[in-house]
Amino acid sequence: MLKGDRCSTEKCAFERRPYPPGLRSTKRRRSTSTEYSSQLREKQKIRRMYGVLERQFRHYFHEAARRTGVTGENLLRALEMRFDNVIYRLGLAPSRSSARQLVLHNHFRVNNTKVNMPSYRLAPGDVVAVKDTSKGLVPINGALKVVRDVPPWLSLDKVKMEGTVVRPPERTEMPSDVQEQLVVELYSK
Repeated sequence: MLKGDRCSTEKCAFERRPYPPGLRSTKRRRSTSTEYSSQLREKQKIRRMYGVLERQFRHYFHEAARRTGVTGENLLRALEMRFDNVIYRLGLAPSRSSARQLVLHNHFRVNNTKVNMPSYRLAPGDVVAVKDTSKGLVPINGALKVVRDVPPWLSLDKVKMEGTVVRPPERTEMPSDVQEQLVVELYSK
């Protein structure tokens, strides 16, 4: 056999049978995804997007369910108001993971107070500023040079390197490729 083939032995299951190896492999595998799998995939997508662990995500969901209004929108709003996400949305970091690391390394201040928790929830009126000693950092300056639209619920002053949370985001200002209703259905079982 050639190098690039699936198996390097003469007795290869892929070569002898047109179906994958394993118990009861003569039956066809399910080609359509189930409702549960689509709900789970959506939850995992949101978790990975915001860099949140399962326990934290469950806590955000239960808190969103307690609030008045649409649970899915409340969940996304709570995730959007996280400190590391606001840093990313302001354009002070190239990605959410780098925003998380910059927050952990004390490169930002909230209302002139040191905050090094990426999960810190910001409120309308909070001012996020880069520390004076961190204004020369390559990741921050590189992210500011990239032209990125700042959402209307935030305001940014590039000269001072600080941003303000104007108001909580609305659903139209949050990621549109997310189907939060599937996550609500998953947790409502």
